[in-house]
Amino acid sequence: MYKRLSAILFPVATVLLIGALVWGYQENKEKNAILINAENQYQRAFHDLSYHMDRLHTELGNTLAVSSTSQGMHRKGLMNVWRITSEAQNEINQLPLGLLPFNKTEEFLSRISNFAYKTGVRDLTKEPLSENEVKTLKTLYTNSGEITKDLQSVQNKVIASGLRWMDVETALVSNNTQDNSIIDGFRTVDKKVEAYPELDWGPSVSSIYDRRSVKQLAGMPVSAEDVKRKAMKFADTDGSARLRVTQNGKGTDWSSYTVQVNQRQGHKISMDFTEKGGQLISYTKERNVGAKKVSVQEAIDKAQDFLAKKGYADMTAVSADQFDNMANFSFVREEDGVLIYPEKITVRSAMDNGEVLGFQASDFVYEHQIKREIPQPKLKLAQAKKTLNPEYNILYNRKALIKNDRNEDVLCYEFGGRINGSQYRIYINADTGLEETVEVIKDAQAGIR
Repeated sequence: MYKRLSAILFPVATVLLIGALVWGYQENKEKNAILINAENQYQRAFHDLSYHMDRLHTELGNTLAVSSTSQGMHRKGLMNVWRITSEAQNEINQLPLGLLPFNKTEEFLSRISNFAYKTGVRDLTKEPLSENEVKTLKTLYTNSGEITKDLQSVQNKVIASGLRWMDVETALVSNNTQDNSIIDGFRTVDKKVEAYPELDWGPSVSSIYDRRSVKQLAGMPVSAEDVKRKAMKFADTDGSARLRVTQNGKGTDWSSYTVQVNQRQGHKISMDFTEKGGQLISYTKERNVGAKKVSVQEAIDKAQDFLAKKGYADMTAVSADQFDNMANFSFVREEDGVLIYPEKITVRSAMDNGEVLGFQASDFVYEHQIKREIPQPKLKLAQAKKTLNPEYNILYNRKALIKNDRNEDVLCYEFGGRINGSQYRIYINADTGLEETVEVIKDAQAGIR
């Protein structure tokens, strides 16, 4: 009996053992292949980063080497700088540096990229590089040379000692970062960048990094009781509703109040107000939304009435985004026949009855001016039309104030129309006749002018 069982079980056990060994070998092989592939990707990204930093240094030098009147070469050089810094940023994102402080270098490259782009895209024949911009380029040339030298030093150590990026990832996760040449090298670069004096990037670039704060707002700080009264008035709530006011970020540049309202009907409303001036930033009402019963235009009309009743007069719908039984509408203020696009309010409406359930007004709060100085256009409407593609079928036109690539207010002629089977809005600078921007119109907002 025992011999018979042994004769059966022994071959089975042998097969299982061999199978387990093969499976283990295959698993280990696949794991090693994944690790090798990851290491190769890290190595490629690192060496590409070192190469592109060297190219950035060279391109900045080339841009500075040509005559101050060589606008064409300046534009070409700046566009190359923008392209190269974008590639360098992408390569940094591919490296396992999430747990390593390298944000100063990333921000530095981001500023170089934006500076090069915004300077290069403008008409350098009419607005050549200023003395400050040339000075900034010279400083960037010096700084990029130092960063390149440090990265090449790390690169030489990686090649000479066969250092692995997988070890860097492991060290960062385990917080054991001592005596790692790669980590030490990147920390040295970031500390050096942090120590660089602040450069004059110009207003168009600086505005990108200037966060909005309550300091920009007019008015005096308000109390929690003031906000409570404002919330009750905006929500049309009587004394039976329960309100809770919470202050956020006290003493910071983003100090605000959040008001939670519990209505008798069971609906909950949440509102955010700025501490300075007590201006409403957002409004949200929670309720179950039924099936769609109203049209987009009906919902827009109700949203416009809602805004007017709440003190936001002269608002015009400029975009719509419908999804299932909800829709988002963007409204901008109109003044003297000109749409002021920076003063935007986004409204979320329920499509079962058109009720406004959401409201976002941060753009309006920070950009609103009671009486804007709107310049007179240098070009006539007919002159602006001549700059369009002859095949562009114009459906409407109007004046609009928008932000350009340099974050400046620009008066434009807005032309809505169709070409190549799609609908667009084209914004023509009312002074220069150049296209400032082009927007494709989605099907959901095709009927909105």
